[in-house]
Amino acid sequence: MYDLHTHTLRSDGELLPLELVRRMAVLGYDSVGIADHVDTTTLPLVLESADAARQSAMLYGVRLYAGVELTHVPAAEIDALARRAKADGAEIVVVHGETPVEPVAPGTNHAACASDYVDILAHPGMITLEDARAAADRGIALELTGRGGHNRTNGHVARVALEANCRLVVNSDAHAPHDLMSADARELVVRGAGLDMRATHNIIDLNIETWLKSRR
Repeated sequence: MYDLHTHTLRSDGELLPLELVRRMAVLGYDSVGIADHVDTTTLPLVLESADAARQSAMLYGVRLYAGVELTHVPAAEIDALARRAKADGAEIVVVHGETPVEPVAPGTNHAACASDYVDILAHPGMITLEDARAAADRGIALELTGRGGHNRTNGHVARVALEANCRLVVNSDAHAPHDLMSADARELVVRGAGLDMRATHNIIDLNIETWLKSRR
C-alpha cells in the first residue's frame, strides 16, 4: 500500500513525521510520501524534515519518500520551483491542483502538467482533457483523493484520465489521524470514482519504486 500525499507539523498537519509513519505502518502501508505544503519560502525546511525521518521510517518497514506540495504558487513559477525541489532532493513533487474548494490560481493545472519536474497533480478539480494529455505525455499522475471537498470531482478526474491514458494514483491528503485510509477505504475512493475492479487494482497496487524509476 502507498500514500504519496500526506502532511505533518511542518505545514498544516497535526502529526510529527514519525508518528504519521508509525500510524501508516500499522494500517499496512509500505510506501509513504510526506508532501508538506511549500512555496518559495519554505522549501528547504520541509525537505530537511522528511529526509531526517527516512532511516527511522525504515525500522517500521516503511519506505519514506521526501516530497513537497507546491501550494498556491503562481502558475508562472511552478516549473522553476518544481525543478528546484528536485535539485534539492525532493523525490516526489506534488502540485496543489485547481480544487473546487480553494482559490487556486487559474492556470495551475496547465503549468503543472507542462512541467517535467512534477510527479503528481493533486485534486485537479475540473481538469481539461488537454491538460490530462499533457500530463500523460510526461508521466505525471493525476490524483484521486480521499479528502473531503477536494474529492467532489474524483469522478470527472477519473473519466478524463482514462480518456487521456493518464496514470491515476489514490492518496489521502491526510492532515490528521482520522484522515488516514484503510485498504478498504482506498478501494472505495477509486470505485466511487466510477472505475471497475481491473482499473481499481491497477491504481491501488501500483509499485511506487518502479513507477518513479520509469519516470526518470
